[in-house]
Amino acid sequence: MLGLRLEALERPLRLLCLGAHADDIEIGCGGTIMTLIASQPVSCTWVVWSASAERRREAEASAGEILRGARETRIELEDFRDSYFPDQWAALKHRVEELKSVEPDLILTHHVADRHQDHATVAALTWQTWRNHMILEYEVPKYDGDLGRPSLFIPLDAGVAQRKLELLARAFPSQAGRQWFDPETFRGLMRLRGVECAAPSGYAEAFHASKVTLG
Repeated sequence: MLGLRLEALERPLRLLCLGAHADDIEIGCGGTIMTLIASQPVSCTWVVWSASAERRREAEASAGEILRGARETRIELEDFRDSYFPDQWAALKHRVEELKSVEPDLILTHHVADRHQDHATVAALTWQTWRNHMILEYEVPKYDGDLGRPSLFIPLDAGVAQRKLELLARAFPSQAGRQWFDPETFRGLMRLRGVECAAPSGYAEAFHASKVTLG
């Protein structure tokens, strides 16, 4: 499979990661973030829009572990009401607009067709705010069955895939009782995406790339 590469920069890659909830970024693109950090200097801004109490502690610790080795990190944890993002549109939009100062080279966010209302809201605001940036939309497996057919794949080293699984199991004890929050769920999706892109390790993460230019 032919691949595209991010442009070589004379400064750290400015990465912006947006997640509606405490574990979304890790589930959707944790392996990709670790791969980027291992391959080049990265300056990352990591924003979780709904994280309070126990979930806040989980999110901060997990983000810190994923971002280990990054040149610069900025972790922001907001406390918007879970499951009610559409009703908080104006306040969310105001905060997203404030992130323009990051001037990201790459944005990792939710998929616009995700059927979770919070995920879809974050994705819509991402596209409204950044009009001339590389935006990759990650996927979160869940009951809704809305994964779709992603168009861009990031092969993962087997060690990175395993580290992601171990991190999810360890970092989010509050989610342990949920039927879908299971290492086999996450391993299975990475394995399927690995098959689809012929990843050497057999594992990959996948993204929806609505607009990408070839320079």
